Amino acid sequence: MATPAIWAIAPSHTYALRHQVLWPDKPLDYVQLPDDPNGYHYGAFQDDRLVAVISLFVEGEDARFRKFATDPSYQRQGIGTALLHYVLAEARRLGARHIWCDARQDSAAFYARFGLLPEGPAFFKGPIAYVRMGREL
Repeated sequence: MATPAIWAIAPSHTYALRHQVLWPDKPLDYVQLPDDPNGYHYGAFQDDRLVAVISLFVEGEDARFRKFATDPSYQRQGIGTALLHYVLAEARRLGARHIWCDARQDSAAFYARFGLLPEGPAFFKGPIAYVRMGREL
């Protein structure tokens, strides 16, 4: 598969994939973040179709990525990997020295491939187990 095109997108353009992939049983507004207007939002496009999204929030030297979602029919093709590499570089470019996320525990091995390590105990959001993971940039 060809390398995806990655562009900055509006926060509202992330909502459909966030909803479909992360919280399909919740209302659409559940995936909208109060901080969305203050973040950087990126989309990966394959054949002009938005197939993955991620949102980046930078405060000083600390960055957090959230709501990372890839259309299930495009998973395991390197698209999410390309998008996360892009966001790590963007966080560095924007002055961050540390990056972190709240990772679903069933995705922790994916994030470990990027050097992110657990930073605390597991916790739950509803029925889903999470762990904070981070690394220096």
